Amino acid sequence: MKSLFLTWLPWALLSAGFAGLTAIFAKVGVENISSDFATFLRTIVVLAVLTLILAATGQWQSLGAVSGRSYLFLTLSGLATGGSWLCYFRALKLGDAAKVAPVDKLSVILVALFATVFLGEKLSGSNWLGILLVAVGTILVAYRG
Repeated sequence: MKSLFLTWLPWALLSAGFAGLTAIFAKVGVENISSDFATFLRTIVVLAVLTLILAATGQWQSLGAVSGRSYLFLTLSGLATGGSWLCYFRALKLGDAAKVAPVDKLSVILVALFATVFLGEKLSGSNWLGILLVAVGTILVAYRG
């Protein structure tokens, strides 16, 4: 069992499960407050939980040991995450969670495109077919038919 959690798949599945819960909890949480303030509160919770995890597991690292390149790209990633969260919570405030969450997952398509263009990753024909099916599925879920 321990070796199972040394691979990416169980963590990706757990991420999907937590993301699904995030949409439901957030939809209820933004009912009576602004979506931006809800994002702020969520961010405090994330920061507190990560602080506890780092302290409990001894994973604190010296800030001086982090390269400038890592700082740059983690800063860009943080800005993108913040933008994503703000937009996601605003969309949840205004729309149905069952429609907002799948549209948000169009990021799967963008990751595939960005990974091939910027990171040089290679995807097979069946991978691209899966990405196309994600796009079609998203349209079908979000469609008001």
